[in-house]
Amino acid sequence: MVALAFTSDTETLLDQAAAHCRSRGQKLTEQRRQILGLILESPRPSGAYDLLDRLRLDGKPAAPPTVYRALDFLTAHGLVHRIERLSAFIGCAHLLGSHGHEGEGHDHRHHGIEAIQFLICTNCRRAFEITDGRIRGAIEEAAAAAGFRPTAATVEIEGICADCAAATAENQTAPALS
Repeated sequence: MVALAFTSDTETLLDQAAAHCRSRGQKLTEQRRQILGLILESPRPSGAYDLLDRLRLDGKPAAPPTVYRALDFLTAHGLVHRIERLSAFIGCAHLLGSHGHEGEGHDHRHHGIEAIQFLICTNCRRAFEITDGRIRGAIEEAAAAAGFRPTAATVEIEGICADCAAATAENQTAPALS
């Protein structure tokens, strides 16, 4: 199988992902690497069938079970997250060291609860991973008040991203052409 061509930044992240897998006694196979690369280079979360189509466009033999197995592996090892609202996947911004975070050793578990948060733009469909301890704390506090012990929480917040909000504001202030 011939490897897809990715940007040098993506190749760096893929090498980090391979090292992360090796540190856990696992292997980032070529198929997994290609799927992760496609997810990382996409400006928006990627669905399984989008990934399958992109693999096929590049002449890669792929079937849905292969893509789903790779996504299961990538999710299980914290390299990607599934955004339920979109039924799509996004690379872990923290584990892979993007957004200026050092990814080595990052774990979404803080004090027992896995807390992942996403901001999803309803206009452009991009998703942004955030980590806000106050959100995790509010979930833990509310759960404790109900006598519940959470182990995982994924918060998906829909709205308009800064770029789309700025574009909307710019369009509203533009003079009308007569």
